[in-house]
Amino acid sequence: MLSARNLEVVYDDVVLALRGVSIDIPDGEIIALLGSNGAGKTTLLRALTGLLDVHDAEITKGRVTLDEQPIHHLAPERIVRRGVRQVLEGRRVFVEMSIEDNLRTGAHTLRSEMATNMERVYDLFPVLRERRSRTAGYLSGGEQQMLAIGRAMMSSPRYLLLDEPTLGLAPKLVETIRDVILEINKAGTGVLLIEQNATMALSIASHGYVMETGRVVLDKPATRLLADDDIREFYLGLHPGEDGRKSFREVKHYRRKKRWSA
Repeated sequence: MLSARNLEVVYDDVVLALRGVSIDIPDGEIIALLGSNGAGKTTLLRALTGLLDVHDAEITKGRVTLDEQPIHHLAPERIVRRGVRQVLEGRRVFVEMSIEDNLRTGAHTLRSEMATNMERVYDLFPVLRERRSRTAGYLSGGEQQMLAIGRAMMSSPRYLLLDEPTLGLAPKLVETIRDVILEINKAGTGVLLIEQNATMALSIASHGYVMETGRVVLDKPATRLLADDDIREFYLGLHPGEDGRKSFREVKHYRRKKRWSA
């Protein structure tokens, strides 16, 4: 299991971005992470994958563990070698390189299985196979997102952390990405899914967390979150409230559980 326990993260020795965050990503499950912009979701992903240093941030309290062994002190490449991969928001492909060369860069920690994993990626995304020699910068936004996910899969990750994978995509492409996430998970990869599309995320997740202002304010099985009136109001645009509530913190019954079980 990949876990964060009571994490506090500070940027530039000044800004407290995470305030005692705890989250679990069990093997082989999809976990949804919801929250508005600035809630701390991307900071949490950076903490899980060792990418805080490049953003002038550090963990000041708490820890990140993999199978109960601390990994938050490890360099990003060592975390990757232990099976944790992140797909950053905004795709971040190498735009001047071909699709196939982009995929090859994702295999730098597992070159022995490069050919096998490349075929797996092409099976997941047939359009990439058809255009394997095309320069990545000329791909559509949806195709670049497929490439970014495919590149992460080149190292056979045990856990795949996805930061807004459907952002800006057309509805049909959202369905494609959703189906691919399910296929990846079906093969045994655990997934942490950050998504503004709460309906999509919760429809495929086993459990969900809601973050606000650096805290986890709610965690429940995904089916219960989908049925929660406040989630429906704030994230699904249904049943708009009439009581003037502006945030989850103003809903008194939201108290973060210290532990949860799927």
